[in-house]
Amino acid sequence: MAEARKAVWISSDEKRRWVRRTPAAARGDSDISLSGTRHQTVEGIGGCFNELGAIALQAMKLAARKRLLDELFTPGRGCSFNYCRMPIGSSDFGAQWYSHNEHDGDYAMKHFSIDRDRKVILPFIKEAVRRRPDLKLFASPWSPPTWLKFPKAYNYGKVRWEKRVLDAYALYFLKFVEAYRKEGVTIHAIHPQNEPVADQKFPSCLWTGNELREFIRDYLGPLFAKRSPETEVWLGTLNVDDYDQYILGVLTDPRALTHIRGVALQWWGKAIIQRTHAAWPEVKLIQSENECGEGKNTWDYGLYVFNLMQHYFSNGVAAYTYWNMILQDGGESTWGWKQNSMVCVNLKTGKATLNPEFFVMKHFSHFVQPGAVRLGLTGHWCGNAVAFENPDGSTVVMVANPLWDKRTVTVALPGARWELSLPPRSVHTLSIER
Repeated sequence: MAEARKAVWISSDEKRRWVRRTPAAARGDSDISLSGTRHQTVEGIGGCFNELGAIALQAMKLAARKRLLDELFTPGRGCSFNYCRMPIGSSDFGAQWYSHNEHDGDYAMKHFSIDRDRKVILPFIKEAVRRRPDLKLFASPWSPPTWLKFPKAYNYGKVRWEKRVLDAYALYFLKFVEAYRKEGVTIHAIHPQNEPVADQKFPSCLWTGNELREFIRDYLGPLFAKRSPETEVWLGTLNVDDYDQYILGVLTDPRALTHIRGVALQWWGKAIIQRTHAAWPEVKLIQSENECGEGKNTWDYGLYVFNLMQHYFSNGVAAYTYWNMILQDGGESTWGWKQNSMVCVNLKTGKATLNPEFFVMKHFSHFVQPGAVRLGLTGHWCGNAVAFENPDGSTVVMVANPLWDKRTVTVALPGARWELSLPPRSVHTLSIER
C-alpha cells in the first residue's frame, strides 16, 4: 500500500538541513498512529515584522533580498508564511523608540501619522503582502504615546486611567488600522498590549486583567464594532501564567467577551494554554511570540523551538508566530539584548545566513496549509509529534528525535505505514498525498 500514496520525507539535523529522504514500508507495531479525533483548524504560521529586521533586509543586494523574501512568503516556496505580526509604534527591536502621535493633548488624534513606518517597516510588509495577498496581519503596541502614560515615558509605567485618555487611546488603534488600509495593507486583528506584565527598560506598559477587560469592553471593542467591524479585537498578547486574573477574570465578563475574537499567548503563555483551551474551547487561541533565545542560534535551540510548536499546536492554537524573522549578525537590540532570529544578515557584506530555526519553522509552515485540521495521535512517540490534514487531503506529520542516538519510528496512516530512521537530535516532516 505504501507505493499507492506518494510520501515526501524531509529531514534536518545539526549537520544537514532540509534533506529529502525515502521512507520504507513498515510492518509491526506503530510508534505514531492517528487516534481518529480532529481538533482545531489552523489559520497560519509566520513571524514578526520589526524595524531592525527591515534595516538588515535593506542591507542585502536586490536579487538576494528578493530571494529571501520569496523564501519567507511566496506560497509553495520556502516557509510560505501567511500569519504575521507587527508592532504599533516601536517594539524592543525598533531602531529608536517612537509612537504614532507624540503631540501632547491631541485627544482627537489629528496629528496621528505612520510616516516613520513608511521609511523602513512598511516596505518590508508590502513586499510580503505582494507575495502573499492572503497574509493575515495582527498588531499590538509595546507602549502608548508617552503623554497617555504615567510616568510620561515609553518604558515602564501605565496608561492614565481617565475616560478622555482611554477614548483617545482606542481612537489611536483605529487611526492605525485606517492608515494602513490606505496603504493597501489590511490589519486583520489588534491586540491591546504586548506583554502587559512586562515593566521593562524598553517600550512597555503594565496592565492588570481588569484594566484589559474594561478597556476592551467599554472603549476598544465598541469603537471597532462601530467604525471597523471587520477588524478583530483580541485579548493579547499575554505573557502571563496568571490564568485567573487574565483569562478567567476577562472572559467571564459577557460584555467583554462579546468583543473578544481570541486570546493570544506569548512564550510565557505555555504555562496556561492547557487550562485556557480546556475551559474555553470555543475561543480561538494563537501563540503570538516565539521564545527569543540569546543570539547564539544553535541547533539545540532549534530543537527547543520544535518542542514549543508541538506543545502549542497540541494544546489548541490556530496560529504560531515566530519573533524576529530577520536580524543583523549578532541579533542585538539597540538596548543590548542579543536574540535569535530565523535569518542573520551581515550589514557590511549583505550576506544572509539561514539559522536552525528557519528550518524548524519551515518544517511546519511549508507543509501545513491554511485551513488544515490538527489530527489526534496515539503511540509512544506521539509526545514528540503533531499531525495535520490539509484542505487538499494530504496528511502531514512532524516528528522529532531529541535523543543522542538514532531511533527508528513507525508511522501508521490510513492505508499505509512507513518506517523512519531518525538521526540523533533531528526534526522531520512526513507528507502523504491523498
